[in-house]
Amino acid sequence: MKKLAVWLLCGLMIIMAANGFYVTGPALLAAREDARNDHVVMVPHLRYGVDPSVIVMDLIKIDREASMADVTRVMLQMAHKLRDRTFSSAHLAYRGRTRFVLSGADFKVLGEEYGPQNPVYTMRTLPEKLTRPDGSRAFDTWTGGVIGVLSQQMDDFQAFHREWYLNEGI
Repeated sequence: MKKLAVWLLCGLMIIMAANGFYVTGPALLAAREDARNDHVVMVPHLRYGVDPSVIVMDLIKIDREASMADVTRVMLQMAHKLRDRTFSSAHLAYRGRTRFVLSGADFKVLGEEYGPQNPVYTMRTLPEKLTRPDGSRAFDTWTGGVIGVLSQQMDDFQAFHREWYLNEGI
């Protein structure tokens, strides 16, 4: 019985180490390079700790001083660090509970475009790429006049953050 427990513990430690080297460690180091990120704690990890096809961007803690843009920036910086990895999807979670899902292809594009892309464009178009955990669309894609579209997209951006973590209270 003791041998089984030791083997299970060793297996768990190997899984945690692999997760740390593959996803968590590099992404956390990237986020720590920017002092503006001190108010946001987001921990990326593989789903269930072992599924390399799904990354979970788990928002653990956010200080009252942090803005929606701060949370988005942390996610984008981590996506940038992980841009060379391939995932089928990225789950946006709050304290362990998935709230939204982003396709792996869209997550990769976010990482590749971080830096050269206008961050306001990224922020306003992000919500239309999201689905809910049940697979339904989270937000609409808007068409029409520029001012109306921009207004609706920014409303969706705010709604996205409210549903992701703000409605839970900080």
